[in-house]
Amino acid sequence: MPRTLPSLFTLGALSALMFLAACSKGGDAPKPAAAPPEVGVVTVSTQDAPLELELPGRLAASEVAEIRPQVSGIVQKRLFEEGSTVRAGQPLYQLDAAAFEAERAGAAATLQRAEAQLAVARTKAARDAELLQADVISRQAAEDSAAALRQAEAEVAVARAALNAAQVQLARTRITAPIAGRVEISQVTAGALVTASQTQPLTTVQRLDPMQVDIVQGSAEMLALRRQLDAGSGSRELRLVLEDGSEHPEPARLQVSGMTVDPGTGAVTLRASVPNPRASLLPGMVVTARLLAGVNRSAIVVPQQAVSRTPTGDATAWVVGEGNKLERRRLGLGRSLGNQWLVNEGLKPGERLVVEGLQRARPDLVVTPVPAKLAQGG
Repeated sequence: MPRTLPSLFTLGALSALMFLAACSKGGDAPKPAAAPPEVGVVTVSTQDAPLELELPGRLAASEVAEIRPQVSGIVQKRLFEEGSTVRAGQPLYQLDAAAFEAERAGAAATLQRAEAQLAVARTKAARDAELLQADVISRQAAEDSAAALRQAEAEVAVARAALNAAQVQLARTRITAPIAGRVEISQVTAGALVTASQTQPLTTVQRLDPMQVDIVQGSAEMLALRRQLDAGSGSRELRLVLEDGSEHPEPARLQVSGMTVDPGTGAVTLRASVPNPRASLLPGMVVTARLLAGVNRSAIVVPQQAVSRTPTGDATAWVVGEGNKLERRRLGLGRSLGNQWLVNEGLKPGERLVVEGLQRARPDLVVTPVPAKLAQGG
C-alpha cells in the first residue's frame, strides 16, 4: 500500500502547539525589580527659637467717664456731635438754669446786705472804742459793739459761702467733659428731665489712645514669665493679633499684673498699654497677645508639611531609619512658628525627616532619600 503525506490538519495542530510552548516559556521569564521610590528629606537639627506666649485678651479704654448730671433740671440742648472727639472741659449739655440763676441772685443780694451791716457794725465798734478811751461810755457798751462787729463779719462769711454754692450749682447746669476722648451716643434729648441722683449716664466719654489690654494668664505661666523678665531674657513688648487675623502695627507694652489669683480659674490678669493713634482698636474687642518670653537655645523645628494628624488627632511624621526603611513617629508638638512646628518630643537631632513624597509612605518601605527641595527654614 503506498505511503501518504501528513494531512493539513495535522500540520496546523503541530504548529499551534509549538506556538503555545514558546509563549509559555516566555511568560516564565523574571521581570526586572522596581527601584525604591525617592522621598525628600531634611536632617533634624536644633536651633534657637523664640519662646512666645499667645494669650487671649480684651481691649478697654484707658480712661472712661460716665457723664451724669450733678443738679436736676430740664435738658435744653445737646452741645456735641455723637461719636466725635471732645476735649476736657468741652460743654456737652445745657440744662435750664433759670431757677439756679434766681438762687444765685438771691445769694448775692444777701451778701450785699450782710456787707452793709458789717460796715455799720465796724464804724460803731471803732467809735465806741474811742469813747471808751475818753471814758465817755462804759466798758460793757464797747464790748457789745465789738461783739456785734464779729457777728456781722460771720454773717458776711455765711452769705459769701451761700453765693459760692449758688454759683457752683448754676455752673453745673452746663455739663462738661471731664476728660478728652471719644463721646458715645447720647441717652437723652432736649426736653428730658434729669436728676442729680439718677444712675443712667447721659453719655460716656472714653479715651482711646492709648488703649488697655487685659490679658488672662495662668498663675504658673505668670511665675515663669516673671522669672524670664527678672532674668532679662524676656520682653515686656507684645504684639496684638486682631479678630480678622491682622496684626496691629503698634506694639503693646506690659505694665502691671493683678495681685490676686482667681480661685475659680487659677488665672491672673495682666494689663498692657497699646498706642491707638488711628482709633482702629475699640473697647470690648477680643485680641490675641503674643509675648516673647525668652529664647529656647536647643529647639527642634520642622516644616509643617512633614506633620500629619491621625483620626484621633495625634501628630505623626515619617523618618528614614536603618536600611533606608520608613518609620512612623508620634510627635509632641509645641506652638507654631510661621510655617513650622516646634517639636517637644518624638525626634532627635541627626534623624532624616520625610517632607516630600509622603503619598507613597508606609511602614518598612525601602526608599531612596534625597535632599528636599523645600528647605527646613522655608
